Amino acid sequence: MSVAQPEALNFECETGNYHTFCPISCVAWLYQKIEDSFFLVIGTKTCGYFLQNAMGVMIFAEPRYAMAELEEGDISAQLNDYDELKRLCVQIKRDRNPSVIVWIGTCTTEIIKMDLEGLAPKLESEIGIPIVVARANGLDYAFTQGEDTVLAAMAVRCPDKAPEAEKSDRNAIQKLLHFGKKKEEVAQEESEYVDHPPLVLFGSLPDPVVTQLTLELKKQGIKVSGWLPAKRYTELPVLEEGYYVAGVNPFLSRTATTLMRRRKCKLIGAPFPIGPDGSRAWIEKICSVFGITPQGLEERETQIWASLEDYLQLIRGKSVFFMGDNLLEISLARFLIRCGMTVPEIGIPYMDKRYQAAELALLEKTCQEMGVSLPRIVEKPDNYNQIQRIKDLQPDLVITGMAHANPLEARGINTKWSVEFTFAQIHGFTNARDILELVTRPLRRNNNLKDLGWEKLVKEEAKV
Repeated sequence: MSVAQPEALNFECETGNYHTFCPISCVAWLYQKIEDSFFLVIGTKTCGYFLQNAMGVMIFAEPRYAMAELEEGDISAQLNDYDELKRLCVQIKRDRNPSVIVWIGTCTTEIIKMDLEGLAPKLESEIGIPIVVARANGLDYAFTQGEDTVLAAMAVRCPDKAPEAEKSDRNAIQKLLHFGKKKEEVAQEESEYVDHPPLVLFGSLPDPVVTQLTLELKKQGIKVSGWLPAKRYTELPVLEEGYYVAGVNPFLSRTATTLMRRRKCKLIGAPFPIGPDGSRAWIEKICSVFGITPQGLEERETQIWASLEDYLQLIRGKSVFFMGDNLLEISLARFLIRCGMTVPEIGIPYMDKRYQAAELALLEKTCQEMGVSLPRIVEKPDNYNQIQRIKDLQPDLVITGMAHANPLEARGINTKWSVEFTFAQIHGFTNARDILELVTRPLRRNNNLKDLGWEKLVKEEAKV
């Protein structure tokens, strides 16, 4: 008598194109996160126009990024790359004096084979400022992977040993948590930590979220030795061989690989702390690696779910379709399935099954526990084919890139921009409400329109 095998996730791959923003957009959040940095994007006028449109509001605030525009002379090799970049970097040093200059390579630098990695060390020694080179071209990366290439480049620069005088002062997070406290109080708090190997977390998050996740681990007796990136380049975490590392975002697979291969760190393969279920699973996995029995997590998760009930009533039983844009799709889909939604398809620009293995396992487990079918996962989806499938499936909500939102809305399909999840605070227990605020906004808007008697008009326009 054969035993029925549980359903397995179905992976597919379509055209191979990245239908996403350009990854140089990572500058928008990284220059704000790393406060003593300067980002120099090396590309054409098109790159400059994109940056200006994507971050135009910030231009008047003298932001710490600039555009090195390639002219015809650069592309035809009539100008000397080294001299031109030196001129710009000397000007940046004189005007802004950053602790690090990050060169962001674009599609054009790839095509004309600019040797940025070869130029940087010589120029770095000449001007006396570290120069980190990161490839963020749209030929090879989805837009959130721009952060991945920057963090992978910075991981190589992390010190392998802290100077003795700095050992107690280097961790900016610990300094923040201990601010205004007496030495006796700090010593008492330090004694609450369990004896475990050093742990470094990687992924760029707003400071309040960094503090929240650090405190959640502290409740379990786990001390965070540092974050990559740190608030300041001069406070990059120490990474010695054998240190443990854990990621907070699903798009950081190259950083994870660099930390394991180049820095000989041990990666904790955990689901990502998105939603109460993911946050609990993330903390539990870190605890299990350190041999710690987690305390109070089940009650914490139950309490958060109870506080979300007003949102859950709006989405329970509804379907959501992911077109694929920011690589957060698997984590968001898993959370929304736990909320009671169904997900027929998850489009994702790039799928690293090793780095997301724990998240995929949690997705399967969640589907089984909620009694719903496993979603179809489509890597590098063909948007034309997806729109046909959306037309057939008629989902209640489509989470999509900005390019397709208005055309779908015109056909009577509710949409939400995926880029909003990239910039919102969605990590940890307390931010689950922010995710549901975004997800339910189009549904609440439609409910309001129904009350105004516009539903019939919308349907008639959709038919036209």
